[in-house]
Amino acid sequence: MPTIILKTLINAPMGQCFDLARSIDLHVQSMQHCGEQAIKGKISGLINLGESVSWRAKHFGIYFEMTNKITTLEYPNSFIDEMIRGPFKKLHHQHLFKTIDTQTEMTDIFEFKAPLDILGWLAEKLFLTRYMKQLLVVRNKVIKREAEGV
Repeated sequence: MPTIILKTLINAPMGQCFDLARSIDLHVQSMQHCGEQAIKGKISGLINLGESVSWRAKHFGIYFEMTNKITTLEYPNSFIDEMIRGPFKKLHHQHLFKTIDTQTEMTDIFEFKAPLDILGWLAEKLFLTRYMKQLLVVRNKVIKREAEGV
């Protein structure tokens, strides 16, 4: 199962970064390029423990829907969202935050498993892992820009 680990340093307080990372509105803004929308559940504001959001977005020319739920939340240190319905066999995303000097280190640990057994495994190896990492990089740039007021 692919695991993507991404660290982003942000010049802003940890609590602010934590809240921006769980902002539905900022997530939608960061995924404009794929037309992602929150369509059901918590569709705006800050998502909290036990809440879920259903997303609709276009990837690879196809519309996908996915529902994720916040299964763990420890303000302002970490939260986990997991896919409870959607295109993957598994999707588990840990969001970790810690203060280093005057910055916040935001760490994403993103694990997923594609469907379709051997075809899914091939897709993971050939392009899907790289694609998912790029989505995280784009999202984190938007969080960093918003937090730093740039």
